[in-house]
Amino acid sequence: MVQTVTIGKVKIGQGHPLAFILGPCVVESERVTLSIAESLRDLADDQKVPVIFKASYQKANRTSINSFAGLDFEKALNILAQVKAQFGLPILTDIHSTEEIPAVAEVADCLQIPAFLCRQTQLIAAAAATGLPLNIKKGQFLSPGDAQYVAEKAAGGKGGVMFTERGTTFGYGDLVVDFRGLVIMRGLGYPVCYDASHSVQKPGAVGGSSGGAREFILPLARAAAGVGIDALFCEVHPDPPAALSDAATQWPLARVGELLNNVRAIHQAGKELGDLS
Repeated sequence: MVQTVTIGKVKIGQGHPLAFILGPCVVESERVTLSIAESLRDLADDQKVPVIFKASYQKANRTSINSFAGLDFEKALNILAQVKAQFGLPILTDIHSTEEIPAVAEVADCLQIPAFLCRQTQLIAAAAATGLPLNIKKGQFLSPGDAQYVAEKAAGGKGGVMFTERGTTFGYGDLVVDFRGLVIMRGLGYPVCYDASHSVQKPGAVGGSSGGAREFILPLARAAAGVGIDALFCEVHPDPPAALSDAATQWPLARVGELLNNVRAIHQAGKELGDLS
């Protein structure tokens, strides 16, 4: 039986509707962030789907020191608080150190552990101690079965754990998705999410930054829905090529409805055929 994780008012897990975690890679500005949030709120209302707003307040993991890493910490958090207050969307955002957690926990409804930090015991334990749910991204280097040991580090928390698949390192500058991982992690009893953006990333493939293959986002998201997921994660932007972070792997905001319709249809068909877990 897959446990339920509650993010704001959105319930994620077995027996609950497929949830969508959407938003820009990072808080670029107040104008861009609030505009995206408004569009996603309207889409959630129109299609009657649960949407959680995702944006990083800062990016701690950048290929180059010259890459955009975000706004001032307090300013970015304030913008996320505005999203929550104005549009009623639950907030999911990354944390990078134990020192950041108290301030972030006042704004966020879910704390995300970045893939490269998924083995950091103190970070996970401190995040779980807030009582908020955790979305733990499975590292590119971690086997899906070892997610169980990561979850044990969060056992002291009351918010629960969800795991996100985002691909596995494949040589240099590429990732590959082993969809067996979704089945394995869900079999451990945790809700699973598929990250359609970072799974198509090409780390460090563009000189001092990462590239990606946006054209594979939709087909791989469809595949994940067919295998069985509880949530879909996808970074979206009104003008992806102009995005200040992960420009090659953000989905066009104007096409989010298309993405949702595809994934929901396949997910519903899977439910009608029966749960594979």
